Amino acid sequence: MPEYTIADFKRLLADEPTAEILALAQADARKGVQQAYQRFEKQQAKHAALLARFKQHMHLEREFWAKGGQYVAGIDEVGRGPLAGPVVTAAVVIPQDFDLLEVNDSKQLTAKKRAELFPKILEEAVAVSLGVASSQQIDQLNIYEATRVAMAQAVNNLTVRPTRLLVDAMQIPVPIEQTRLIKGDAKSASISAASIVAKVARDHLMETYDQVYPGYDFADNMGYGTAKHLAGLQQLGVTPIHRHSFSPVRDAARR
Repeated sequence: MPEYTIADFKRLLADEPTAEILALAQADARKGVQQAYQRFEKQQAKHAALLARFKQHMHLEREFWAKGGQYVAGIDEVGRGPLAGPVVTAAVVIPQDFDLLEVNDSKQLTAKKRAELFPKILEEAVAVSLGVASSQQIDQLNIYEATRVAMAQAVNNLTVRPTRLLVDAMQIPVPIEQTRLIKGDAKSASISAASIVAKVARDHLMETYDQVYPGYDFADNMGYGTAKHLAGLQQLGVTPIHRHSFSPVRDAARR
């Protein structure tokens, strides 16, 4: 009679099993044990992949720290493309012992995962701040310049002063050395963390706007030009949070 039941193996494999337990499970012919062992193997492979990606994403930060730098900030934006709502930026300074392996480009994560990671980032980060450029600023400056202004705001709002910025493909008008990365939110843990913070903050804001301006489906489209949003423009007209410099809004305002 086996020393361990199938339930025993399931419990043991789910909680950092010893080499002895792994060997016994691998050799056990019972279907339930083999299924539990295969789940363990898949989880280990997933963790190894996450760890490898995380190490790669921490390369620039660790290079900075190795040269004696103290604070490096990752900066990213959300909301350049929508027809309504602000562009929101975030600046995040992570510590050298940052260990949130699942932090990644916010576009690669589900809304649920972003919601899970958001408070963890706030808890672990040395400093986090936001910058916001309203639809009116976007209309006055253009979306690119408004984004730069919001990024500078996020950097200047940090409670610590970084000596290096890691930026997703933009140049920020602040006197701090900057490393510009194409698709930086998939290359730097700091930028990835900033992308999550900015995305969660902006989504929450657009969900609130959906209550203030019903009929445009802001809670689902986040201000992007979906069919329901365009239908709302046609039927209800333009709201104070719409960007008049964007052609679908400009056309609707002329009617």
